[in-house]
Amino acid sequence: MICYRLGMPKAIQRDFAELERRRLKAARLLRKQVPAAEVARRVGVHRQSVSRWQQQLKQQGLAGLRKAGRAGRRPKLGPDQLLELEAELLKGPKSWGYSTELWTTQRIADLIWRRFQVVYHRDHIGRLLAQLGWSCQRPTGRALERDQAAVQRWKRVDWPRIKKKPSG
Repeated sequence: MICYRLGMPKAIQRDFAELERRRLKAARLLRKQVPAAEVARRVGVHRQSVSRWQQQLKQQGLAGLRKAGRAGRRPKLGPDQLLELEAELLKGPKSWGYSTELWTTQRIADLIWRRFQVVYHRDHIGRLLAQLGWSCQRPTGRALERDQAAVQRWKRVDWPRIKKKPSG
């Protein structure tokens, strides 16, 4: 795969502040004795979520509904390291000793190990690149010296002549 820089990152990030506002709105409605099904409809969530929030509200108060911070595992590379990685990618693979100017996921995984001593499997590099706004694409496999006129002529003249015709 060849990796290219795109304009905007594709990865969609959750807005934790908005999620917290939604939970707190639900808490206000629950405190006004609005039924859970109606609260769910008004804030746009499943009734089960409202029931869970109702339990948290009862046990921990509003603090239980405040944002919990980031979700999931901490990233292996921090924001500064991602900026460094992008700078290295922009320098090109030849600056890292490769014979061609094509970044592959395996080459990027090797670069990350050599630069940061962090292991990424090449199959997971795509997610990392999406954070940076890069896209992995397969090369078309066409020769640069390709004569497009000759190809069209072959398709139009030679191929119909060579192609087997149904007997009968």
